[in-house]
Amino acid sequence: MTRVAELFAGVGGFRLGLEGWDNKSATSGYSEDLNSEFEVVWSNQWEPSTKAQHASKVYEDRWGTINHSNEDIASVDVETIPDHDLLVGGFPCQDYSVATTLKNSKGLIGKKGVLWWSIHKILNEKENKPRFLFLENVDRLLKSPSGQRGRDFAIILQSLNELGYAVEWRVINAAEYGLPQRRRRVFILAYHSTSRIFNQIIESTPTEWVLNNGTIAEAFPVSVENVNNFKFFTLDNDIVQISNEFNKGTAKSLFENTGVMINGEVTTIHSIPSYDGKQTTIKDIMLSGKVDEDFYINENDLDKWSYLKGSKSHSKINSEGFEYKYSEGSMNFPDPLDKSSRTIITGEGGKSPSRFKHVIATKEGLRRLTPIELERLNMFPDNHTKLEGILDTKRAFFMGNALVVGVIEKIGISLQNKINIP
Repeated sequence: MTRVAELFAGVGGFRLGLEGWDNKSATSGYSEDLNSEFEVVWSNQWEPSTKAQHASKVYEDRWGTINHSNEDIASVDVETIPDHDLLVGGFPCQDYSVATTLKNSKGLIGKKGVLWWSIHKILNEKENKPRFLFLENVDRLLKSPSGQRGRDFAIILQSLNELGYAVEWRVINAAEYGLPQRRRRVFILAYHSTSRIFNQIIESTPTEWVLNNGTIAEAFPVSVENVNNFKFFTLDNDIVQISNEFNKGTAKSLFENTGVMINGEVTTIHSIPSYDGKQTTIKDIMLSGKVDEDFYINENDLDKWSYLKGSKSHSKINSEGFEYKYSEGSMNFPDPLDKSSRTIITGEGGKSPSRFKHVIATKEGLRRLTPIELERLNMFPDNHTKLEGILDTKRAFFMGNALVVGVIEKIGISLQNKINIP
């Protein structure tokens, strides 16, 4: 059994992908056995901006309160976290810059509230370090901040390198592999030097690992336009130097959407998804028949919806008093039923007209997506987020923050297969 600690758990997307639900798999619509060897032994969910911890309440309702922490991860005593083999979590994209402590030139301090350093603290302080990490973030992590493209990701890679981990990453758009939502995220796997997978990377070449032999490549195959497009570079040993100087003043990140880092050596290339199977569409996840009246678009609001979804161009003035032209193109209104959905955002819920909310055409009229349909777009079980006291707008918010469970499941299966290689 592979013991898992889940950070920033939300309503449990990582757990559903790794354990399944009632031992059933998300990719089968929870109809077929998953036969998972993962077991979550500790979880943490804390929402700093609200007193009511709704996501944690959903998590506890689904899996119980034992070994679940609902407190700020930055204040959790690392010694209270049980030993685990795999640390997982979707951490936010923030400013990862660091400085040295005044007392100790080797000590590092990151900005307060930046959750990457909570992960780092666990890895650094755990006597029995987790052998594996499985993390998720928005894809702009690879190219932020604007003045030092890729610096933030370089800080993460070098801090993991110093802790003894090799890392592979890939930006995956779930819909490009037949899953129901066009949601693009970067997935990061790390392997400690004491693990067999670390040695498997050493025995492979970095290019072969990225294209064929790697955990992510086996779960989500890719191709490249030209193998000569691989980029190779070495990270600076001084993480503070990386923070201050990495890629300063350049317009493009050094990191492509696919890559691997081992012993500070980075290999990266732009890859293209290799998939020609079935596509899951909005029609596939729609509820049939009439839904609650609140989800239908009021005729009096149609002009507002049409305006917000349409193209527009107008002048704006920035904070410095500079006037500039702001333009945006038109969006499909309603959303096409024969394609995967657009990315769900946290503001998906509520009746007010919006450019970004989904609207579909049904026999009964134009309507927004229901909480169950939003759950299906992220491949959660129906009504996973339904709980007394939690409004539909909050359930939509959960799905805007969640991940596509099928991506986690597929990578998890590939990871477990590699763990099991003798």
